[in-house]
Amino acid sequence: MNDVTAQFVDDRQRRRLERRFGSHVGEWLTELPGIVDELASEWRLTIEGPAPHGRTSVVICVRRPDGERAVLKLSPDIRLAVSEAQVLRMWQTSGRVPRVWEVDGARGAILMEWVGNDTVAAGGVVPPMETIGALIAQLHDVEVTRQELFELRPLSSRVQFVFELWGRERAQGPAAEMVSASAMHQGFCRARDLANGTVDVVPVHGDLHPGNVIDGGARGLVAVDPRACLGDGAVDAVDWALWKSTTLPEVVYRVDVLSRVLGVDGDRMMEWVRAFAPCLAVAKANRGHVGTDEFDMLIELSEGEAFVR
Repeated sequence: MNDVTAQFVDDRQRRRLERRFGSHVGEWLTELPGIVDELASEWRLTIEGPAPHGRTSVVICVRRPDGERAVLKLSPDIRLAVSEAQVLRMWQTSGRVPRVWEVDGARGAILMEWVGNDTVAAGGVVPPMETIGALIAQLHDVEVTRQELFELRPLSSRVQFVFELWGRERAQGPAAEMVSASAMHQGFCRARDLANGTVDVVPVHGDLHPGNVIDGGARGLVAVDPRACLGDGAVDAVDWALWKSTTLPEVVYRVDVLSRVLGVDGDRMMEWVRAFAPCLAVAKANRGHVGTDEFDMLIELSEGEAFVR
């Protein structure tokens, strides 16, 4: 990595991008400084420096011509960037997503509002489930045109992607010894069947975990990085039912609250929770978080031994 590229992408982020897109992402990273310079000139931006990254993009803090702070987000997957911008604009009226000011579909770039403060994951405090339920409900309740609905992928495609991703993570890490292939397969089959359902179908965020929700202060919680698709609204609550939960009664309580606020069936939401539990168990195992109450609870859910109701 050359010194110019290193301004925006450290070695850890490069490894993340390579795991997601393959080693050829290095060519894109080499071109990245030039792309940033071009966009800064065209959109009259002042570059301030890198911001926290995800698995699929490079994020840079910038200033707009009026001095307002903003985020320049670039992805080697152009279709992913364009889709994200479309979905953020679709949900704009909710006030629960960043505003999008510019999109360059040819270069996979989005210029969007800077939302201050940390993500919920970075803060480490579990919000009240009523608060989370309100966030999800407001996203789901936005009126969407028929054309916008046609642009969304089915939830089944997202389920397929997630289980393929975590299946690879399991096979390549310590989780292979701790999370059974059978649990992963059963979880996938359960999620696939749920995704093919026709109840409570809405545009869902598709990746609404605590790392993708920012504490917007007086504005409330703000969702970022959507992988939107069309499907069962209950799926967006899964990570919140499980994050930092250490006992099954706690999971059941969270599902009860979330399902009530969202107006969806609690038993079906619990089935979604059980379906994705092995994926979260893989993440825990590969990070060395085994032997904890949280990990043990995820395994119990994954292997079908949990007393649900």
